[in-house]
Amino acid sequence: MSSVRVLVVDDSALMREMICDFLTDAPGIEVVGTAANGRKALEMLDSAKPDVITLDVQMPEMDGLATLDEILKRRPLPVIMFSSLTTRGADTTLDALDRGALDYVAKPEGGGPAVHATLREELVRKIRTMAGTDVRRMLQIRRERAEKMKQRPSPTLSSPSTPAVKFDTKAPQYSDKCIALGISTGGPPALASMFQSLRGPLPPIVVVQHMPADFTKAFAWRLDSISSLTVKEATSGDVLQPNHVYIAPGGKQLHLRKEAGSVKCLVRDGEPVSGHKPSVDVMMKCAAEIYGARCLGVIMTGMGRDGSDGCGAIRKAGGFTLGQDEASSDVYGMNKVALVEGNLDRQFHLDEAASVISTQVRRMWDRAAVGV
Repeated sequence: MSSVRVLVVDDSALMREMICDFLTDAPGIEVVGTAANGRKALEMLDSAKPDVITLDVQMPEMDGLATLDEILKRRPLPVIMFSSLTTRGADTTLDALDRGALDYVAKPEGGGPAVHATLREELVRKIRTMAGTDVRRMLQIRRERAEKMKQRPSPTLSSPSTPAVKFDTKAPQYSDKCIALGISTGGPPALASMFQSLRGPLPPIVVVQHMPADFTKAFAWRLDSISSLTVKEATSGDVLQPNHVYIAPGGKQLHLRKEAGSVKCLVRDGEPVSGHKPSVDVMMKCAAEIYGARCLGVIMTGMGRDGSDGCGAIRKAGGFTLGQDEASSDVYGMNKVALVEGNLDRQFHLDEAASVISTQVRRMWDRAAVGV
């Protein structure tokens, strides 16, 4: 097999050198060029013929977003954004994912062998996964999805410049139930589409989206601004309430615990589980233990296998599990593993996610009402 050809774009000479060192040592990856700014990168597209591009978010002359737009217009290629761990970096990276970047890697805040080894492993894994992706098809799917979002009736939402009007029914019939959702690569645009459509009443929704620290707060705010559900970054002590969504904080593990008749979030540091922190498996296993048959597990787009064991725990406890299908997934990985390992009850297309989840929630309520 031929090597994956990578073009490295970053205004920092030190960062370009570090990325090149990581990739040069990785079998099956070849650095075919480096560029200090977006204009130079565009000039190199035809001659370097990259398979994947790593692109700095913040650059002079032509920033990462403008460069991304032009790259995808000229040659739809897999682009992995390199972002600083700041609020501004998070916002810009989320914009880039909306515009068609496939994934991102957070720049290290400090040095040290352990930090560099982690970054190298993540970058190499994502480059290998993204190589060969049909970006043209993915962009078409995202354009169609964005058009549907614009046309979708949203009576509970206000104008784009103001937050959404929230669904305020307390829904006591769902206070003892839970939706546990795991997602990774391709998650931000997928969740934006789904949460714009979801309407209450619904049980509390706990979400693990693989993201670094400082990104999840900005991401939760974005989802909250377009959803009739209340979306927030989870903090220790949060009591799970119906019609609320709790996003696991990046770089931490999110546990759930039952206390005095309520279920609360417990945010802890700790080692990665299934290769991730936060880990879908950690959160789902807690949900399965507490809610049992009253838990709905949902696993969506993303690379790796995190969440398969969690879905298995939910099914074993009597709950129901759903998985996003291959056709609507940016990366059919976590959800595929859960299916192959027998941990899913049903698959769904992203376009029908809101209706499928709402239907299954009503079935949970009907079963509880008759004592099943």
